[in-house]
Amino acid sequence: MEESKNIQLKEFTRNILVIRLSAMGDVAMVVPVLRVFRATYPDVKLTVLTRKFFAPMFSDIENLEVYPAEVNGKHKGFFGLTRLANELNKLGINEVADVHNVLRSNVLKTLFLLRGKKVAQVDKGRAEKKALTRPNNKVFKQLKSTHQRYADVFSALGYPIDFLTHNFPKKQALTKNILSLTQGSTKKWLGIAPFAQYDSKTYPLELMVEVIETLDKENRFEIFLFGGGKKELDILNNIASKYNNVINVVNKLSFEEELKLIGNLDIMVSMDSGNAHLSAMYGVHTITLWGVTHPFAGFMPFAQPIENTILPNLAKYDQIPTSIYGNKIPSGYEKVMYTIKPEKVVEAVNKLSL
Repeated sequence: MEESKNIQLKEFTRNILVIRLSAMGDVAMVVPVLRVFRATYPDVKLTVLTRKFFAPMFSDIENLEVYPAEVNGKHKGFFGLTRLANELNKLGINEVADVHNVLRSNVLKTLFLLRGKKVAQVDKGRAEKKALTRPNNKVFKQLKSTHQRYADVFSALGYPIDFLTHNFPKKQALTKNILSLTQGSTKKWLGIAPFAQYDSKTYPLELMVEVIETLDKENRFEIFLFGGGKKELDILNNIASKYNNVINVVNKLSFEEELKLIGNLDIMVSMDSGNAHLSAMYGVHTITLWGVTHPFAGFMPFAQPIENTILPNLAKYDQIPTSIYGNKIPSGYEKVMYTIKPEKVVEAVNKLSL
């Protein structure tokens, strides 16, 4: 036992703590960054501090340990974070990459600084994002991607990485539950995630139903609906019950199994939300529909071409983006996504399925 422990210690020269506690889409955007890091620096161990629920996202990355943060339990508050820092310190942390930059991560970062550890923190680009989203004197230009902002944190620690070296993982084997759900379908597998945190970047449900109905009639796709929560479950069950080729995934798979299914899709249609980043991290063709947010803010799904984005009428709604997260809606901007016609979404799906 002692011998294997010594081998483990010799295998890694350093252990970097990576802090990203939430939200799901932001955590998913870290995954490609860490894939490249592991391939570039195989002798450096990564310890990712995040919610336990998110651990399956990192399952394809070797020599990476997920340490669960219980921020509503034993790690709550300053004393809880102090306890967490002590626990992490026992793992032999050498450096800290804070890719979250919130109060909790700042406290942890400070505690490690006091221990003499080198730390680096993500620059969220707040000033340039404010210039991009303000209604007057808007500076409308492409900002640095969130993936690159994360990569810059590692560069600051002395570990530059190049996304051109990134390789997507192989498709994962399907479980019995997934095989039962998919019913052995040999059609193209299309995922549709019709919801987002804010209505301002959620495609109107009646228009999404038109998209689903048209694609169902083509009889070329097995359509899987993704969402979460009781309200979304009921809505998606109702939609799925009306069509032959539509399956509601909600509450039928574990999160780990859901990720395996997403990784085996041919195409995903999503809002500017977490599901877009989940599918993109597996290299799935991902079509994104945007409302009052915009790809210029840096939240494009990883390695997806701009052609896979569908935007509303920017000439009519020239204040877009009105916010980074979709939480600010100017008067008269409540229905911007109605300018995205269902036919355009169907056309984008069919183009990628050729």
